[in-house]
Amino acid sequence: MSWVAAVARLRARREPGVLVTVATVRGHAPRRAGAKLVVGRTETWGSIGGGNIEAVAIDRARELNGAADPEPELMEFALNDKVTGPHGVQCCGGAVTVLLEPLPVVQAVAVFGVGHVGLELARILARQDLDLHLIDTRPGMLTDERLGVLADAVAQIHVHHALLLPEEVLGELPPGTHVLIMTHDHAEDAALCDAALRTPGLGSIGLIGSSAKWARFRQRLATEGGHDAAAIDRIKTPIGLTEITGKEPATIAVSVAADLLRTFEQDRQWSVPDVLPAAPYAPAAGNA
Repeated sequence: MSWVAAVARLRARREPGVLVTVATVRGHAPRRAGAKLVVGRTETWGSIGGGNIEAVAIDRARELNGAADPEPELMEFALNDKVTGPHGVQCCGGAVTVLLEPLPVVQAVAVFGVGHVGLELARILARQDLDLHLIDTRPGMLTDERLGVLADAVAQIHVHHALLLPEEVLGELPPGTHVLIMTHDHAEDAALCDAALRTPGLGSIGLIGSSAKWARFRQRLATEGGHDAAAIDRIKTPIGLTEITGKEPATIAVSVAADLLRTFEQDRQWSVPDVLPAAPYAPAAGNA
């Protein structure tokens, strides 16, 4: 697998990783500058030359994968028989500098209903580095022509033509995806709310609509869906910043996007790595 495909795989899995690149080479070395290695939590793809260089870089990359807010860093290796590394000796005669670039886990957002508000919201969110899933049951909402306004998106756009059962898309979303429910049909919204509460691993769940709509939904989720109050309280409604009261689609979209970005910040603030935090890096024997 190429390093580009490996990076894409980690992104799709929403797993952290590190891109390791041979930045500079002086004298003889196993690989030329530009050689790359991708390090995930348990897998690696590619190679920067094997031996002590690669093993030490992998060890450090795994530590960065467990750090809360890792930053890029350089490692230097002297390749001669006078330097013994933790994983052996490499006596090629040269020196190598390696760049480690953490690959952050990007946020994922699913917008169910790409009508006037949904499309305006997609235009705003598309300017963020995230995975943006757009779902609609109406064929005309997700045409290439209509979504042409997203052509220069920073986000990776995933279009789901869910003609019959949009709630089935919930099971296909990556873990931690934030869900926004804003379809054209209240019955469809209700079905999505019920299905979202039954889908493990989702992020926040937001529903557009009035207090009267939510009162009906809440009762239905409890009586027909069998959800308890704690589960139902996972659904946030109304969505957006309450102090922004305009009803124009673009205004609502700005409000919802701002509220969602605030949720992202809270995620970063309270996130706990799935692996042990990285210890401070100290050059091991064999590193210049």
